[in-house]
Amino acid sequence: MRGWRLFSVALLLLGGACSDDGASEFEGKDEGSNGEALEVSVPGATVLTMEHGAITREYIVYTPTTYDGAVDLPLMLLFHGNGGNASDFMNETAMTDLADAANVLLVYPQGSLLEGSSHWNPSPLGEGNKSSTDDLSFIAALLDALVADYSVDESRVYAAGYSNGAFMSYGLVCSLSERFAAVGGVSGTMLGGTEACEPTHPIPVIALRGTEDPVVPFGGGPGYPSSDEVVAFWTSFNGITTEPTLTTDGQVERALYEGGESGVAVVRYKVNGGDHVWFDLDFEGADTGQLIWDFVSQYDLNGAR
Repeated sequence: MRGWRLFSVALLLLGGACSDDGASEFEGKDEGSNGEALEVSVPGATVLTMEHGAITREYIVYTPTTYDGAVDLPLMLLFHGNGGNASDFMNETAMTDLADAANVLLVYPQGSLLEGSSHWNPSPLGEGNKSSTDDLSFIAALLDALVADYSVDESRVYAAGYSNGAFMSYGLVCSLSERFAAVGGVSGTMLGGTEACEPTHPIPVIALRGTEDPVVPFGGGPGYPSSDEVVAFWTSFNGITTEPTLTTDGQVERALYEGGESGVAVVRYKVNGGDHVWFDLDFEGADTGQLIWDFVSQYDLNGAR
């Protein structure tokens, strides 16, 4: 994919070889492993493994304190950034209390190594793709395993991620939309543009972006869309024609686009002056994890619940 190659070059020119950039280290051979084994010390969190594509893949499952297997629960997949670690990301997102209160299963998959750095490949395999890891089929297989092992409401499966993990979340609803009810992205965009994204049903989207992000710029770059272009794609795809409702709280501006097909909405939180981070913010009393959950949990595969 031409966009993949241009995006890698663009981030390298930005000096994006930091541990949590979008894709700047997607050069060289896929090493096909997870790296160091995951460790967790959070009660209710368990490290599990599965074999996929000749790689032993790891993931963390957090079961809420009320889980007893008798009721099917919603499931949220959360993806770390490039160079990240699922255990560290679980601690950073700090969503376990939310999971207990909302009765939702949290799953933190671990990316495989590429040139010594963990990564997610959000695009189908093919010419120009710098990674040989088929993460799309890995997540499909992981969902099958989770449904077999836990009581999961398959109509309420959500994905959200940070940076390269946000790219992965968008990639999942573009390629595996039949499995996901809604998606969230933090400090990330749609890798390679929007042309190849063809979901099978309306997709509610929540995006949080910083205007001063030096790694995945708010205004976009060669081979990948700006924040405005991502919002325009999803509002158009979802059949939203109304102007957004704007709300400001401190440095954060929320633009809520409602009235989409099946009752879906698109919302963007623009963090003025915001960097390339999983935002530590308080918008009307909610942090990043709470904002994402409050939005996506309004939907199932049929749209608004």
